[in-house]
Amino acid sequence: MALNFEDIAGHPALDAAVQAQARAMQHAYEGNPRASSVFATQQRWLMAHIGLALHFRRDPSDYRKELTAARFVDVTVQHAVASRNTAHAFIKEMQHYNFIEAGPMADDGRIRPLHLPAVTLDPLIGWIQIHLGTLDALDGADRLATFQARPQMLAQLQPLIADGLICSVPVREPKPTFSLFTWLNNGGVVMDWLISGVDPANAGQERIPTGVLSVGDFARWLKLSRTHLARKLRDAEALGSVGWLGRRGHSVMWISNEFYGEYVAAQAVKLAIIDAAFAASMKHATG
Repeated sequence: MALNFEDIAGHPALDAAVQAQARAMQHAYEGNPRASSVFATQQRWLMAHIGLALHFRRDPSDYRKELTAARFVDVTVQHAVASRNTAHAFIKEMQHYNFIEAGPMADDGRIRPLHLPAVTLDPLIGWIQIHLGTLDALDGADRLATFQARPQMLAQLQPLIADGLICSVPVREPKPTFSLFTWLNNGGVVMDWLISGVDPANAGQERIPTGVLSVGDFARWLKLSRTHLARKLRDAEALGSVGWLGRRGHSVMWISNEFYGEYVAAQAVKLAIIDAAFAASMKHATG
């Protein structure tokens, strides 16, 4: 049986599991910053999942059910994830970096399907494996090993994850501080970096030390504008969500217990969606 939000949010091992997950996401970013950046803001993350779901649900025998720019834009706008202009710009960017490719014209002559090279799926597979590993760490199950042994599950699993994410109110309407970072370029990476340096033993403190010592070094590692990152951090500071133990920007940064709680709750929501999708995929595979 899949773990629900309450199971995950109340699990005594969640703090350690979330820290390990944040570190794994951090390593994934270091290994492939360009691909990781596709998932690094809330809007881009959801658009990527929409495009992937359309890819897996396509029907090559029916050109009307292929993944096309028009279908992607329509679905993105239908779910109020982004405007038409933003959705079109995202598709063009993905083509520019060869994450998607235009295929030959369909029989209609006006429709040109989009294809995903196999290498495009590697970051998605890694992302899913990281989260399945987190779920396994909570209940000792073998989701990750099962997924690795059945790679064909991906085509069934990812669209169900996408459905869950797009329909989730907590995902679409994050809490105040979490929301500040979800709309920042590489904002998800920023939060993962902050959480990866948190000692789970300190999770109950009002001000929880992180491993961040220099905003400049932090910005360079993230390939972000130091000024832009500092502005977002000041916004978070104004909310009482972050601060420094000494001189601002040149000492250990702390995050508030409330911000930490927002991050962990967001992970619990996401993990519950992924586990529900995994359970449904397994049922479909064995049904």
